[in-house]
Amino acid sequence: MHSLNETTLNERIEQRRRVGSLPRFIAVEGPIGAGKTSLAKRLAMTFGYDLLLEQAEENPFLTRFYQDPARYALQTELFFLFQRADQLRQIQQQDLFAGPRIADFLIDKNRLFAQVTLDEDEFELYRNVDDHLTVDAPQPDLVIYLQAPSPVLRQRITRRGNDFEQRIQGDYLDRLSNAYTEFFHFYDRAPLLIVNAAEIDLVSHDRDYQQLVSELLDIRSGRHYFNPRPLVD
Repeated sequence: MHSLNETTLNERIEQRRRVGSLPRFIAVEGPIGAGKTSLAKRLAMTFGYDLLLEQAEENPFLTRFYQDPARYALQTELFFLFQRADQLRQIQQQDLFAGPRIADFLIDKNRLFAQVTLDEDEFELYRNVDDHLTVDAPQPDLVIYLQAPSPVLRQRITRRGNDFEQRIQGDYLDRLSNAYTEFFHFYDRAPLLIVNAAEIDLVSHDRDYQQLVSELLDIRSGRHYFNPRPLVD
């Protein structure tokens, strides 16, 4: 196994770009605290791609949801549903999907969260609304799923210090993490890279990040797994 460095990696990226084999639409996913937004931003810089981010801070119900989930779950999930649909519509209208981009969400995640947070009647209403939204969402060329256990997610949420996130209940985080695991167990709409993100730092540690990029450059189809491994100098 050869050693990686930024120059070698950039050369491989440019080679893939010249022959048109880079994934043009990459989606990074994972539960709260997994690091998907930070990774999406770094990948966008590495590949020179546009960035499409979920705007959670714009949801006026989110803080109240973490304080009283049962009361504000439906409002919170419907806001996110409309927000993500609107983002995708704007992109389609501007024809920006002709250019490559990286997103920190899948439109498919809407029902994943809704199934965790809503009761049966609320979910039926939510599903009906979702079914009537006319969004022809493009499928990514590659999905990166950041997987980490709930205790790790909790530590990271505490460390980053967003006030409203400190109210997230442990059982909610457990159910959300399990829902992600089940969702991606059956996911087959795009090539998938499942990343063991529990013990690696893809933002601050260059080696972890470079190994990940090297891995994704070779993915064309199917399901793949990334675990940290030592590099030979």
